[in-house]
Amino acid sequence: MKKEIKFELKHDKLESLELYSEILKKDINTILDEALELYFKVENEKLLSKNENDENAMTNLDFDEFWDGVDL
Repeated sequence: MKKEIKFELKHDKLESLELYSEILKKDINTILDEALELYFKVENEKLLSKNENDENAMTNLDFDEFWDGVDL
């Protein structure tokens, strides 16, 4: 099932796309696809880092302090 999305680009972005398409000899769709892949990769890394930082923020104790006095 295809979903239609309204997609608008500012004039300067469109000009840049056309220019890079000529310089790189790449189709505009290819450039946009590559740009989105990079965007998603960067954002995913940010989310993973944020989740890791949030998890670490749950305690200010280091490993030894956390387990001090626990008998297993």
